[in-house]
Amino acid sequence: MSLKQQYSSKVIPTLMGQFKYKSPMQVPRLSKIVLNLSIAESTQNAKVLDVAAQELTMIAGQKPVIRRAKKSISNFKLRQGMPIGASVTLRHARMYDFLERFIHIALPRVRDFKGLAPNSFDGRGNYSCGVKEQIIFPEVNYDKVEKVRGMSVTICTTANSDEESKALLAAFGLPFRK
Repeated sequence: MSLKQQYSSKVIPTLMGQFKYKSPMQVPRLSKIVLNLSIAESTQNAKVLDVAAQELTMIAGQKPVIRRAKKSISNFKLRQGMPIGASVTLRHARMYDFLERFIHIALPRVRDFKGLAPNSFDGRGNYSCGVKEQIIFPEVNYDKVEKVRGMSVTICTTANSDEESKALLAAFGLPFRK
């Protein structure tokens, strides 16, 4: 069963009972997932960012937006407008597909995985976690990887509190640390 079907058949009734919602429309839902990748070496070599953006395209299933520096910082040899990262915003079907692969395929491939940090909520119902290696995703060919890079994954929900958001993500099967 896909996560979209699981949401309507299991998650909504569970959360309605837990938080005493009067309508199914009050139940929090996923709004988007943002994958962000920033690379310090891109100030010296712009080709590094192209390779990383290509890997992010394979992981997300859509082309990333190249992020540029907002300010110049001389200590980091950074000029305003230089490309320094890439990000992808996933919504609707791609969001659910990515979350399913993230939970069931990528996270079990993490070395010494004890669960996700249960306190990485921002106070408004959004959850962020970091991935240290992009090679945990099966779409990335291990032999073609030049350098292991990390990325941040932010799961945005319509929940009003961290408690509601945690219950929603736990109902989807996100493995939180005890």
